[in-house]
Amino acid sequence: MTQQLAVAPAPVRTATTPGTAATAARTPSLGTAGLVTVLLGAFLPMLDFFIVNVALPTIDHDLAAGPAVLELVAAGYGIAFAVLLVLGGRLGDIFGRRRLFVAGAAAFAVTSLACGLAPDAWSLVAARAAQGASAALLIPQVLGTITAATDGARRGRALSIYGAVGGISVVIGQVLGGMLVAADVFGTGWRSVFLLNVPFALLAVVLAVRYVPESRATQAARVDVPGTVLLTATLLSLLVPLMEGRAAGWPVWSWVLLALFPFFAAAFAIVERRAEQRGATPLVPPTLLRIPEMRRGLGIALPYFSGFGGFMFVIAVALQQGLHLGPVAAGWALVPMAVGYFTASLSGPRLIGRYGSRVLTAGAVVQATGLATLAVTVLADWAHFSPLRMAPGVALAGIGQGLIGTPLFRVVLSKVPAARAGVGSGVLATGQQASLALGVATLGTLYLSLSPSLGMDRALAVCLGIQLLGSFTILYLTTRLPRSIG
Repeated sequence: MTQQLAVAPAPVRTATTPGTAATAARTPSLGTAGLVTVLLGAFLPMLDFFIVNVALPTIDHDLAAGPAVLELVAAGYGIAFAVLLVLGGRLGDIFGRRRLFVAGAAAFAVTSLACGLAPDAWSLVAARAAQGASAALLIPQVLGTITAATDGARRGRALSIYGAVGGISVVIGQVLGGMLVAADVFGTGWRSVFLLNVPFALLAVVLAVRYVPESRATQAARVDVPGTVLLTATLLSLLVPLMEGRAAGWPVWSWVLLALFPFFAAAFAIVERRAEQRGATPLVPPTLLRIPEMRRGLGIALPYFSGFGGFMFVIAVALQQGLHLGPVAAGWALVPMAVGYFTASLSGPRLIGRYGSRVLTAGAVVQATGLATLAVTVLADWAHFSPLRMAPGVALAGIGQGLIGTPLFRVVLSKVPAARAGVGSGVLATGQQASLALGVATLGTLYLSLSPSLGMDRALAVCLGIQLLGSFTILYLTTRLPRSIG
């Protein structure tokens, strides 16, 4: 793998953006050390989205947070992350992606330290929101740099590895979080979950300065303020009530926000279309979404990431509350999924080169088989349900998820011009994080609402059934992709 990625400098790439005069800047090739550096920068924010879940009970005990504030500890990060991602991609296009990567990694280190040292619950909420904002600066620069500083087969391999890192970080987050809390390193307890980020984020800063090439769009576009405001309003009106409504008892404001969501979304679409028609540079150019690979890939990303995020949350709750497992045992129960995902990810690039988009189709089938196997196991004998009995189902689900997630980023960004690398990466990362948050909010709320009346086994089976429908949706959409993946 290392030998494949350590290649000679790429030829100069120039690409014009439909509706703009921007061209891609001359960018040196991204070498192996640079790729490892940007992947480290991607791994930390993705890991942090889920690693905090298993620490929430301890945080509640130490800081007397309460359910609503605990929801904000988890949700504040995800919401700030999602709403600022596209803006982060645009800033990278303007000021330079390496520069924003360094700034984002440094800010992530500082905000992680603030989380780890938070004296009370509300300080932790504020630090988590700031941490999510710093992650939104960091992540788009990863995909933007890969897209701008690689091409052809090298870009495909790099994007495949990025997809694998994203999925593995989610599973590792559950396992590592439980281990850190239980280990109580130097008496830090839950704080070690955040303090762990600091040295690795600083390492990413140092390595980026040395090994990551600078890239940007040659013609700096102004920040689309109306588009940014409307996109923020659209995502907040959807994610805030879904993630906070249940904990707050579904007050009137939560329903008002949900009712406003379609109006904000429609206004955002109209403003962006009109901006592009008059020759301005919108935050999300509509012509970008007309690229078939991007449009279809984003259609797959929604059920894939929402199902993935929802599954990880629901299964963690079911194991800890239903089977009364500790955080470490609950985390280790997901190791078969991590192994399956990692195995599929390693073979993904080779399979994609040979079978193209049929790899995603096969992944959807395997994932559906795993979810169905797990649902049957849950309903057959919940009284004796255990991590060992769930292993076949979660292992198959992990293999299927790896076969989908590994080439997905490659599909979405394969035809994005280098001049639009930042905004394209921001759109994809926003879709990823918003879908993860949406899955946690919808499936998590459904599970917690149904379990008192149906029981944890049937509530879990219902959630698995919904995810199974998502797998069938992915299966259908993958058949619409061209066989060859760029």
